Amino acid sequence: MTTLSRRALLALTGAAGLPAAGRAAAAGAPPAAPARTGPVRTGFTRLAATGYAALAGRRVGVVTNPTGVTADGRHVVDVMHADPRVDLVAVFGPEHGFRGTAQAGGSEGAARDPATGLPVYDVYGLSGRPLADAFTAAGIDTVVFDIQDVGARFYTYIWTLYDCMAAAASAGLRVVVLDRPNPLGGRRAEGPVLDPAYATFVGRAPIALVHGMTAGELAGLFRGEFLSGGPELDVVGMSGWRRDLFFGDTGLPWVQPSPNMPTPDTALAYPGSCLFEGTNLSEGRGTTRPFELLGAEGVDRRWAEAADALGLPGVWVREAHFTPVFSKFKDRTVGGVRLLVHDRAAFDPVLTGVSLLVTARRTWPGFAWRADRWIDKLTGSGRVRTLIDAGAGPAEVAADWQPGLERFREVRERYLLYP
Repeated sequence: MTTLSRRALLALTGAAGLPAAGRAAAAGAPPAAPARTGPVRTGFTRLAATGYAALAGRRVGVVTNPTGVTADGRHVVDVMHADPRVDLVAVFGPEHGFRGTAQAGGSEGAARDPATGLPVYDVYGLSGRPLADAFTAAGIDTVVFDIQDVGARFYTYIWTLYDCMAAAASAGLRVVVLDRPNPLGGRRAEGPVLDPAYATFVGRAPIALVHGMTAGELAGLFRGEFLSGGPELDVVGMSGWRRDLFFGDTGLPWVQPSPNMPTPDTALAYPGSCLFEGTNLSEGRGTTRPFELLGAEGVDRRWAEAADALGLPGVWVREAHFTPVFSKFKDRTVGGVRLLVHDRAAFDPVLTGVSLLVTARRTWPGFAWRADRWIDKLTGSGRVRTLIDAGAGPAEVAADWQPGLERFREVRERYLLYP
């Protein structure tokens, strides 16, 4: 196991924000056995291989959801509950719930897990003292975090981690993060950096929209940059993961992290196409290809033609028609676009999302931002919206966020754990 501290996370060097080649995944971690189902072993797999040494003598609460699974698809809560070496006393469910049944913006509430009999605490929306009180009520001294992230700043699980770390620090608890792959890979950070004045639960701290980090790496960054003084943090790193690997390269089972994240392809498009949550167009919820289909009533092929003519790297934009069964335009046929990513390494989801916003506004007279300015929360400031409204093109919008992005890349480099 690796106890992370600012001092222990040495600054790395390498081109384009990458760590030096050959850096070990987690210094001091036990040697990895050959993987049976693929080249990557998760933090949980490596923890179990040590006989749960990091949890010995601890009263453990696990923050997890359906993605907390072993390489053969068993849930880590079931596995740990059945193992006498782990004193597992509570489970904490994030957005969508521990079993993942709730839609966006929802949770399952408090309950007792029928499979294990463990109490399940609903911590969605909790932070600060209320979250620390939930940990105290559960009688734990160690918070274990094991959730599959998707690599976008506004996906809320990383902020559940952030809030859990802050609450654990105030309550004197230890945090153990069991690391998992970033499904987008980890070669680069892209997109605008959050302005702290726009901080919400879809962005607590100034990181890039595509951060290019794992949950374990983010935990180190959170502690080193934003949560001074704690908590005590252990990251159980992966073995076999490299920054050039997408999720399909890992050999691990994909379990959808939320109801509208059915495949790794969805996760690839999501950081850009989710920006359409901030508009009156559908972001594809209620279809079998959420975040790959976008549209609205009255949209015609001019949008797809204008977007595809930009020659965006790694993706084709094609005309599409679909009928959502819930969310925006429920049971109504709409026109729009479908994203077809043909080169994952070249594809830039944020540039693509901004390009689609620009071309949608130019080709569809009905285009409008949501009245609550949700787009500003998603992009991290009002800059993207105001630039697009002023007639800026995609390159001009992207140039505006580059100085902040370069500063974030420099900070990020100090916390990368994998080659």
